[in-house]
Amino acid sequence: QVQLVESGGGLVQAGDSLRLSCASSGRTFSNYAMGWFRQAPGNEREFVAAISRSGSTTYADSVKGRFTISRDNAKNTIVLQMSSLKPEDTAVYYCAAKNGARSTRRIDYDYWGQGTQVTVAS
Repeated sequence: QVQLVESGGGLVQAGDSLRLSCASSGRTFSNYAMGWFRQAPGNEREFVAAISRSGSTTYADSVKGRFTISRDNAKNTIVLQMSSLKPEDTAVYYCAAKNGARSTRRIDYDYWGQGTQVTVAS
């Protein structure tokens, strides 16, 4: 079992930056690929970014060049650094973990955090 806890959400202005963290406990963190997803009101949960066990990354086109995902296996943590934020980035952001290779598909992830709210004002 893996427990995930997100932090770092908040209210910011368009163009600002924000740093989300996800702390993991339970089984060996380095064995898992990790991902960030987000869900805006009325929308389905969508892929944002993923990082493999070795640190390879994948991004949604909508955040490419603005968001950076990273992991620190020693601290059992992943980070989503978000810059040049836009109102359309407003959503609840979720951290997720899966065995095996990184994936952009929500259904592939086994463990989820409770989410952290990000609101970007125009």
